[in-house]
Amino acid sequence: MLTALIDYDSGNLHSAAKAFERMAAERNAGQVVVTQDPDLVARADRIVLPGDGAFAACRMALGDVTGMYEAISDAVLNRGRPFLGICVGMQMMASWGREYGDTAGFDWIGGEVVRIDPARPGGRGDRLKVPHMGWNDLVIDHPHPVLAGLSTGDHAYFVHSYHFRVADPAERLAHVEYGQDITAIVGRDTMLGTQFHPEKSQAVGLRLIGNFLDWRP
Repeated sequence: MLTALIDYDSGNLHSAAKAFERMAAERNAGQVVVTQDPDLVARADRIVLPGDGAFAACRMALGDVTGMYEAISDAVLNRGRPFLGICVGMQMMASWGREYGDTAGFDWIGGEVVRIDPARPGGRGDRLKVPHMGWNDLVIDHPHPVLAGLSTGDHAYFVHSYHFRVADPAERLAHVEYGQDITAIVGRDTMLGTQFHPEKSQAVGLRLIGNFLDWRP
């Protein structure tokens, strides 16, 4: 089995690659490669799209790698390859990103990526810190094979200023509370996305990565 981590100069690839390589070795799940080659992505059994930075910049950077979006889209939408988006890689699954203007996303999961509202409901003039950075407790909304062994209250590591407002609640698999509901995990069919960084989320993140590598949708 081959798992491809997409390199488009917009992802935290070193730590992500190490986490996936570790879990692939533990689960006997084949080879993990970091690649900018769309032909290799087209042959992969699993695809992972990391992302750090602004939505528009990441979407443009991905588009600048000739043939990459087409290879990802064909593999996921037409051939049902399991896909995991991480942080902005998850956000790009949305219909629209509203950061620095309106940018079209993949439109795989309906919704928009909007700025976190720093107002704290019921507070006394307090405002939330944005970016939302650090550990937060997951609330599992819907079961999923990749979430096996994860429970409400498990901690995951976040760093982001924008969040995914999902149109269909059935496609929001988990959230966290940060002054408001913040989408933590989205998914449908063979695609999944996490707003948090599983590669930085210690045992919880490694379990999710291992489950993703084992997943047979």
